[in-house]
Amino acid sequence: MPPDAKSPLTFAVGDIHGCLDKLNRLMAACEAHAGARPARYVFLGDYIDRGPQSRSVIEFLIGRQAAQPGTIVCLRGNHEQMAIDAHASEHAVPLWLANNGASTLRNYSGGRIAPEHLDWLSALPFCHDDGLRFFVHAGVDLDVPLAEQEPEVMLWMREPFLTYCDEVDYGRFIVHGHTPLPTGVPDLRQRRLNLDTAAVMGGPLSAAVFDDTQAQPLGFLSDRGTKAMSMTQTIGRGGVP
Repeated sequence: MPPDAKSPLTFAVGDIHGCLDKLNRLMAACEAHAGARPARYVFLGDYIDRGPQSRSVIEFLIGRQAAQPGTIVCLRGNHEQMAIDAHASEHAVPLWLANNGASTLRNYSGGRIAPEHLDWLSALPFCHDDGLRFFVHAGVDLDVPLAEQEPEVMLWMREPFLTYCDEVDYGRFIVHGHTPLPTGVPDLRQRRLNLDTAAVMGGPLSAAVFDDTQAQPLGFLSDRGTKAMSMTQTIGRGGVP
């Protein structure tokens, strides 16, 4: 079915990891691409850690949700969960710090994330289902219905999901991040899409463009420009287990 020029667009955005400048450029590209069409955004988690501007990324997303209510979905990533756990129990601090939590703490005074930001992180959902696609940070358990997925799985999954997802038809196209793609190219398969193009490691920050006429993406945007690719052009490229 050809794209409907009047259909609302959905932009799914990969792992940001404190890269505010790339986020600003990507959002400008998304807005220019949407033009006058209604647009929704789904952010796939991992807003913090590793990069230099975690606090500013959180403030950006909170501000967008306030300014555009009902159109901005922010999912929880494993880095948000590690930060939440570290603020709840000192026993969880080493794991967060081992995963670059200190880069986030440097954005705050007093060695803690601001309470209002921690509250926002703690309220983030683990997944989003729009009827055509299932958005999640990391992946899913292929032996469990989508409605019964465990939070830990959705936050941390890699294998066997990455290898075998195409063998399971959930009736939803799975959109995720979490596993960095050193090629900087989104990894599009028959039944899933990985959008973590390693922005914090020097790659682009990427978004997939969807509408309501098909489950698969229409194309891709990044903070470096537009990249329109068909499924046959991208299947099997760039994935790392």
